[in-house]
Amino acid sequence: MHDLIQPGAEVADAMAAGKPIVALESTIITHGMPWPQNLETARAVEEEVRAAGAVPATIAVMGGKIRVGLDDADLEALAQSKDVWKLSRADLPAALAQGVTGATTVAATMICAHLAGIRVFATGGIGGVHRGAEESFDISADLHELARTPVTVVAAGAKAILDIDKTLEVLETLGVPVIAYGQAAFPAFWSRDSGRTAPLRMESPAAIAAEARMRAALGLSGGQLVANPVPEANEIPRDVMEPLITEALTAAEAEGVTGKAVTPFLLQHLFEATDGRTLETNIALVRNNARLAAAIARDSGA
Repeated sequence: MHDLIQPGAEVADAMAAGKPIVALESTIITHGMPWPQNLETARAVEEEVRAAGAVPATIAVMGGKIRVGLDDADLEALAQSKDVWKLSRADLPAALAQGVTGATTVAATMICAHLAGIRVFATGGIGGVHRGAEESFDISADLHELARTPVTVVAAGAKAILDIDKTLEVLETLGVPVIAYGQAAFPAFWSRDSGRTAPLRMESPAAIAAEARMRAALGLSGGQLVANPVPEANEIPRDVMEPLITEALTAAEAEGVTGKAVTPFLLQHLFEATDGRTLETNIALVRNNARLAAAIARDSGA
């Protein structure tokens, strides 16, 4: 294992015993949800992984090390921390070198999980091509990470604030398998159906695990995206969300919000516009993704 990796006690025991492990990101704690829902959700997601027969490994950078698996005190400290760096591929080395506290995005979590030998990762939604990217060139590093790092990422599709058509086109160009779980439609985070059909459809965790093994056998680089729709009971339909997203994007442009600040701004705007319903759905979909990821990890021997 890489000497920058510091596994928590539960994860170290799981590694030694060959138990299935699921990586979890930490930006959902520091940048995705308010206190105390962020801590409550982090704990609940870890419990979902355990209940489904795997071991959770929440990943963050602390004290110049990549912490793979946080104890409850670490989770609480992270949930209340201020000025935590939001880490993607470009920021990860700087945070480690400077010894600052950093929360990992999808891209950084994939890198860290791979270094630790973890092959399955559960998140909320991936980043992608932002609306208006033809002018802003705002495209998430998550897409290229999916093309280069061999980790299976379970998400509720791409965040609905993105340009999903362009996101899917870029993923196709990069050769990333996009697998809708249990349906033909590609989900859009809060909504089960983005209006686009996913390139692939699979009905079982075992089939998804077999796909990952075949990619490895063929020597293909990169991972795969498993698009897991939010449970029907928790869905906010696309026709409800789209007008609100348009309003949020207009507000962001009016206030000059750019770069990494865009996504948190939009999520807060939508939280207020839906009286907190987006947060409730976000929590439900992350827990749902954790359950599926644990099942895939069990079938992967991961």
